[in-house]
Amino acid sequence: MAKFYGEVGYAETVETDPGVWQETIIKRTYSGDVIRNVGKVRDGENLNDNVVIDNKLSIIADPFAYEKFLSMRYIAWMGVLWKITSVEVQRPRLILTIGGVYNEQQTDRAT
Repeated sequence: MAKFYGEVGYAETVETDPGVWQETIIKRTYSGDVIRNVGKVRDGENLNDNVVIDNKLSIIADPFAYEKFLSMRYIAWMGVLWKITSVEVQRPRLILTIGGVYNEQQTDRAT
């Protein structure tokens, strides 16, 4: 089983100005295992095909991850930010299923 060490991005909505709310990303670093590694190319509406993966990564979770797992947005793996499509709780781990490339604008905040 391959090992994983990388960043997970959590979305948090904060008030930037009175009455104006914006989603910011909180970055946390985790280690774990790659338990499924499958890639495919899907025909897209654009000039280039879309790269989609259906991989599962198991991370060793901390209390923050258990509390905020519904806010997970992306995981950095193999030099790319991948969108987290589902999270399964299997204490002491979280099983993350990832799909396409994460393309959303990021307002970063490290913790």
